[in-house]
Amino acid sequence: MTDPLSPAPLSTERLYWSQPQARTFAATVTATRGQNVALDQTLFYPEGGGQSCDAGTLSWEAGGARVTDVQKAGNTLWHTLEGQPPPVGTQVAGTLDWVRRYRHSQRHTAEHLLAQAFWRVNAAFGVRSVGMRGPECTLDLAGQPGESHVQAAQALLSKTLREGLSLETVMVPAGALDAYPLRRPPQVSGQVRVVLFREPGGKVWEASACGGTHLPTGAQAAPVVVLKSERIKHDLTRVTFMAGEEAQERLSGVYAQAQTLSRGFSVGIERLPERVAQLQDELKGAERRLTTAHRELASQALGQATWQRIPGGELALVQPADTLPDLPQLEQNELVPFLLELAAQRPDCVVVVLAPDGGCGMASSLPDYPAHTLLRAWLAQSEGRGGGRPELARGATERPEDFRNAVLVWLNALPCSE
Repeated sequence: MTDPLSPAPLSTERLYWSQPQARTFAATVTATRGQNVALDQTLFYPEGGGQSCDAGTLSWEAGGARVTDVQKAGNTLWHTLEGQPPPVGTQVAGTLDWVRRYRHSQRHTAEHLLAQAFWRVNAAFGVRSVGMRGPECTLDLAGQPGESHVQAAQALLSKTLREGLSLETVMVPAGALDAYPLRRPPQVSGQVRVVLFREPGGKVWEASACGGTHLPTGAQAAPVVVLKSERIKHDLTRVTFMAGEEAQERLSGVYAQAQTLSRGFSVGIERLPERVAQLQDELKGAERRLTTAHRELASQALGQATWQRIPGGELALVQPADTLPDLPQLEQNELVPFLLELAAQRPDCVVVVLAPDGGCGMASSLPDYPAHTLLRAWLAQSEGRGGGRPELARGATERPEDFRNAVLVWLNALPCSE
């Protein structure tokens, strides 16, 4: 499209309000712009209110095209097509991608009902924004609900869905809105579309001004599952949830994964958290033992290093491959931080460490030999990168031998070096 969307000569009748369960419709093209067409009436819902647009196809006598996007401009709905649109006046037949519409409606229905459940738990938990453009939907709530409130809202909604809720939509003049228990003030003026979910006895359980698509019954959005809640900016709490078939698919997938894990751990699913906690404790113990072993090996390597006198102290170039040749190369590479940790504790010395994989570092307790400056200079000569502080620096090089040679050249250039 070459210019912003603006109203076409005629407005678009919203069939998705008057015929919410219809899947096909007939219409006439009233305007075109690039790959966009406006119709006199449509079932395609436009993007808005946190809900993604519908998709599907338009067909006409001379051809057809997929509808990939629908946007609202004034009272006109513009349909973006894959390919060139038919001319103004063409009769077209539209077909919704019903699976897409149904899942969007499940998300939107669940958003209304979950928001109402939070509001009933505490009226301070008002909705500030919503997001329903993916399977994981969000409610941004004021009032800082905690985990107990999340559980209470979900339990209330589950109970209400079991008992039954049915949808009713009405167009209400702005002056008559006081007759409806709206959860929050409408965002539009004039005639307002009010979405009502009623209990079996007819009592309104949820009422909101909304132009989106919904399901005839609340049960069709079940299950509604809260995945997590987290504090975000401006003291809002974001509740992430899933609904309907998408929630069922996620729960089934998680259960299948849990079954696989439980079989691998030779425990029942109910004992899986206990087994995972046990393995975490064992892993922490193994990590502590490995750290102790690495420190002992680093001490051994440092003790076997060759020290040279330099002005102001001593220097050692420590290569684990030389001092611990029987140690596997992977373990030699792991010793770099431990060697530097021990070297940093020694007075009046400089220690340069170089592992087989190019991991390197320098510890210096002599102000005349700043670690970060010298290490960067050697790395620049060996296609490496790194940095740090005057007393400790680390890096990595792709050419370990060139790094080693750069260190030796620098060392040989020192006055009175031995």
